[in-house]
Amino acid sequence: MFYINQGHQLNRRTLLKGAGVAMSLPWLSAMEKAFAAPAESQPPRRFVAMTLGLGLLGDNLNPAQAGADYKPSLYLEQLQDIRNKFTVVSGSSHPEVTGGHRAEASILTAQPMGRGGQAKNTISLDQYMAKYLGHHTRYPSLVLSSRGSNSPSYTENGSMIPAEDSPSQLFTKLFIDDSPAEQKRQARRLQEGQSIMDLVQDDSKRLSKQLGKGDQDRLDAYFTSVRDLENRLAASEAWVNRPKPKVDAKKPVDIRNNNDFVGQQQLMTDMIKLALKTDSTRFITYHLGGSGGVVPLPGVDEGYHSLSHHGRDEDKLGQLALVEAAIIGAWGDFLRELDAEDDHGRSLLDQTSVFLTSNLGNASNHDNRNMPVLLAGGGFRHGQHLAFDQKNNYPLPNLYVSLLQRLGLETDQFKTSTGTLTGLEMS
Repeated sequence: MFYINQGHQLNRRTLLKGAGVAMSLPWLSAMEKAFAAPAESQPPRRFVAMTLGLGLLGDNLNPAQAGADYKPSLYLEQLQDIRNKFTVVSGSSHPEVTGGHRAEASILTAQPMGRGGQAKNTISLDQYMAKYLGHHTRYPSLVLSSRGSNSPSYTENGSMIPAEDSPSQLFTKLFIDDSPAEQKRQARRLQEGQSIMDLVQDDSKRLSKQLGKGDQDRLDAYFTSVRDLENRLAASEAWVNRPKPKVDAKKPVDIRNNNDFVGQQQLMTDMIKLALKTDSTRFITYHLGGSGGVVPLPGVDEGYHSLSHHGRDEDKLGQLALVEAAIIGAWGDFLRELDAEDDHGRSLLDQTSVFLTSNLGNASNHDNRNMPVLLAGGGFRHGQHLAFDQKNNYPLPNLYVSLLQRLGLETDQFKTSTGTLTGLEMS
């Protein structure tokens, strides 16, 4: 049994030891001060992942030259005023991940899903961050999409977290206080959930004494997940009666035209900016799935999904370039807006790593290699094109390690990583 003296904190690396078993402790409040102390004088760091279901044309996105003196590509010409705010990465992908569209599940987990897509998934990058750092805000993370509930965010047990696709409902969730009656109902549900967790805890302890070592290990893992859930319930209860932040913005009107892909992107990123600005959460994923219809842009008269499967048809490639350029343009506008927001004396963009990628490097042939990758903000040194081997791809999970370390998490591994991202330095 551990005893924590007053004024001391439990080390994050402490192991539970007994009967030959060693198990890492989950996040505990006793660890918080020791873990957070070095960053207490610094403004919080944040992370936004924007994931595309239909890729981006590599020839139009990636510059021909590597390094800082690259000539902007077709898509990046419109971002020249902020070129020192982002980095382009080419020639990277998730090792062993295949499956075309099925690899959407692997975008932020880097977990191979097998030929039939039946492999068990693992925790996604955003949820890994939220697990250790999400307790500082009302919402440990937000999982969003342009349409539908599909998302690249997965829990520790490999379950997909359904996405919110309505900007108006998100606004209500973030900024409109619940009625007193609803607050009481929420508190009651949380308290009932905690009492259930307490019962499970007692049963687990009694049962453990009757099991062999192998089953005890499995039960220990289960008990850890139960305790983690209990802690999250307690954290949620603490927010129930706190007023939500007030913003100088009106509740948005959802775009009814599901083919207005770029309009939906712009509206949702407005909500993302408000969520970050009010510190309602610090970890957000936004999945932009592929619209099947015609995106309402001048010069486009064929469905987006059909255009992405262009087969090198020149007319389709030209129309697809118009759609993708608009997506990148809206992404650039989002960066500019974050850069204009003050956050503890620095820009909100400087404190937020904004990551754009897709599981498809080539949507036309469902190739998962050479994933499109843009990274902005986050306090990294940008303004460069990191070009890796197009045939023997660089492991993208290395970037994930860099992002985790930038948040202050002491880890040197994420799935198939081999280190941090070569050439990406902190400013």
